[in-house]
Amino acid sequence: MLPNVSPKLFSLSAVIVGYILIDDMTANEQNAIGNWLMLVAQVLSTNAFYRAVMQERGLEPVGSTETGKNNSDTFSGYNGQSAGNVNTNSNSNDNEQTLAMLEKMVRAMQTEIKNIKNNL
Repeated sequence: MLPNVSPKLFSLSAVIVGYILIDDMTANEQNAIGNWLMLVAQVLSTNAFYRAVMQERGLEPVGSTETGKNNSDTFSGYNGQSAGNVNTNSNSNDNEQTLAMLEKMVRAMQTEIKNIKNNL
């Protein structure tokens, strides 16, 4: 589950990750990584849109698309709570979680890039 962050911070994180990924990469490597990321984005977009279609047809619970929860979470919430009773974290905690997640992603991508370079 994504933490609650502002749209500007969310977009900025994508820009930062993009700039980090282009360091020391050839144009073909950048193209390969970019196409892979676009494929991931297309899978997510297609799934979200199809869930909206299923919701429109009455085959999926209404809250599942807007809240970002999968079907099991929609019916039972987290830890058996109803979906309306789920506690939310403070914004500062969410921002800390976002930064920690982004740092982990950057480290993992840098490690993978080093592994790819070493294998060339």
